[in-house]
Amino acid sequence: MANMSPSFHHRNLPHLLLYARETLMAHFRPILHAAGVTEQQWRVLRTLSEVGAMEPNQIARSCQILSPSLTRMLAGMEEQGLIKRVRSNADQRRQEISLTPKSNKLIDRMRPQVDAKYQEIEDRIGKELLDRLYADVDAMVDLIKRDPAE
Repeated sequence: MANMSPSFHHRNLPHLLLYARETLMAHFRPILHAAGVTEQQWRVLRTLSEVGAMEPNQIARSCQILSPSLTRMLAGMEEQGLIKRVRSNADQRRQEISLTPKSNKLIDRMRPQVDAKYQEIEDRIGKELLDRLYADVDAMVDLIKRDPAE
């Protein structure tokens, strides 16, 4: 019989959050697939849509995509006409990534489907739970990232 280690005192929160993400993404993948974008591309498009032009390192951090992967992905998205690169006005060595008219049209086409899917999820779990999840996850991230010296 295998030697069993003592159990942990806490549930595996990263695993639980990953499972929750996969459960949610199963509802959105058909929309992304029909639009011809990957999950990572959608994260970039949605972030740029909400935030505006960003530098690649900011996109990598915000979208949780490793820089080498992001570099390749942005090159492909630029070839597809989904993003454009512009030299920063403040520093010509830096570049900013922004949406194109083509990607804005794509997002506009996808928005009703994405919003409808979120509404389905809200109808299923309730507005209170959804709002609480947003608030609690935001609070958890903020507290964990906060410098303990503060």
